[in-house]
Amino acid sequence: MPGQRKRKREAARRASAYPGRAGRWEVVFETQDEAEWQAYVRRVRDSRETADPSELRLDTLCGRTVQPTTYRLSRFVPCDDHP
Repeated sequence: MPGQRKRKREAARRASAYPGRAGRWEVVFETQDEAEWQAYVRRVRDSRETADPSELRLDTLCGRTVQPTTYRLSRFVPCDDHP
């Protein structure tokens, strides 16, 4: 399957970025308009809202005829399980 090695390598890189940290990915922004998506991502990167850019995940959910392509920006939110 084309790109499988790249996807596995990317998943391993993301998992190793937060060793021992439990958490979840929270959706910050989602749209089906590519221009709006690019403008929002550019604003976030320029404003330096997040201290660590690796806490952001950019997803492109490929669409088909029935379902359009969706663009999503998520941020890693660590769990506060410690009392």
